[in-house]
Amino acid sequence: MCGPTGYGPSVSPVRSCSRTACRQPAVFTLTYVYADSTAVLGPLATYVEPHCYDLCAEHAERLTAPRGWEVVRLPYEPGAPSGDDLEALANAVREAARPAPAPGEPTGQAVEVGRRGHLRVLKSNRDR
Repeated sequence: MCGPTGYGPSVSPVRSCSRTACRQPAVFTLTYVYADSTAVLGPLATYVEPHCYDLCAEHAERLTAPRGWEVVRLPYEPGAPSGDDLEALANAVREAARPAPAPGEPTGQAVEVGRRGHLRVLKSNRDR
């Protein structure tokens, strides 16, 4: 059966949970950082990424990681505007891979506001 455009089945604009047989709407995105044995669960990403998984609230709440892995749950504020969280995560991972600046040396336009292992939470000077 073809959709309204006549080019194939119509697709719902609402993204659904990636778990098999779950048809609930997705509200979280799960990303794995294999090099760090870390699973990052945050608000639904703006764009669908090929190596990320969209999860409904129920599956996100029940999420567990394999032994030796850590789950990082980013804060979720319903209704709050958000940027592309996956892009922010990728930038943070790239920044962490760079050599650390000498103590007292300015680190650019971001201020570190938290740390979990070697991952850092940065706040841009634009947010002040």
